[in-house]
Amino acid sequence: MAQSDTVDRILDAAEELFAERGFAETSLRMITSKAGVNLAAVNYHFGSKNSLIQSVFARFLTPFSATLESEFDELEARPGDRQLTVEEILGALTGSAVRMPQRNEWGISIFMRLLGLAYTQSQGHLREFLEDEYREVFSRFMSLLKRATPELSPVDRYWRIQFMLGATAFTMSSSDALRDILQTKTGVETPIQEIAARLIPFLAAGMQAPELMRTPRAEASVI
Repeated sequence: MAQSDTVDRILDAAEELFAERGFAETSLRMITSKAGVNLAAVNYHFGSKNSLIQSVFARFLTPFSATLESEFDELEARPGDRQLTVEEILGALTGSAVRMPQRNEWGISIFMRLLGLAYTQSQGHLREFLEDEYREVFSRFMSLLKRATPELSPVDRYWRIQFMLGATAFTMSSSDALRDILQTKTGVETPIQEIAARLIPFLAAGMQAPELMRTPRAEASVI
């Protein structure tokens, strides 16, 4: 078996099992059994389970980031006096994701499920890896979003981004089930590209919604 084939089989098995069971609940023995390799192969190619988890994410995020950087180059090259829209920025993000070559029909759904797990399970090493490895592209995204929403305070922008990521992760990670439900009820088939396109105006509206009137915080009593 070629070395690259072995690596791909390990990554494919790890990706599917992590998405199905979670990181802590998936053992290296489960992964090697599903991949049809021995433990020595995992240790040789990845060194540790943490490194394997990081490699699963890098296999999607590295080419995705390269595509997204090109999209951002185009947005940033536009005249400075032209107001960027949130829809354009989100379009670059979702467009880059759906144009990624997919190894199988569940690729985006599985990855979005993994991304959600990265922030809900105790995977500090993974969050540090993602922040370090993809800091530049994330900073560019934040800079463009700030440029498109100058009316928002940093706190409001932070929370709206979290809400946006949550809605995106749920929708895209559950896209197979959601598509099946709609097809059963209406007979309408929905390609993944259409789901992404429908997300954009919804997310953009949330990012640009009027600020809620803040309720003053009660001052702490001094004893």
